[in-house]
Amino acid sequence: MLAEFTIVPTGKGESLSKYVAESLDLIDKSGIRYTLTPMGTIVEGEWDEILSLVKKCHDNMRKHANRVITTIKIDDREGAVNRLEGKVRSVEEALDRKLK
Repeated sequence: MLAEFTIVPTGKGESLSKYVAESLDLIDKSGIRYTLTPMGTIVEGEWDEILSLVKKCHDNMRKHANRVITTIKIDDREGAVNRLEGKVRSVEEALDRKLK
């Protein structure tokens, strides 16, 4: 399963990198495969471990703000593995070239 999530502490100004860094530290230490993007983080794993990680990141963010908005997108495809790279590779194969 792939999940992309974003956690935003409201009322903390325009630059949120120090808060994002805290979440990424938790994600990195979890051992779950992930990719950080400019707009969120994509993780790959099992349902329970992913939702547990998102909850942990959300709960940690609540330490910094009275209101936190968490957005999650889930792509759950039976039997699929290594989709962090595989989905990109499939598009590159369709184009017959590497993307930037």
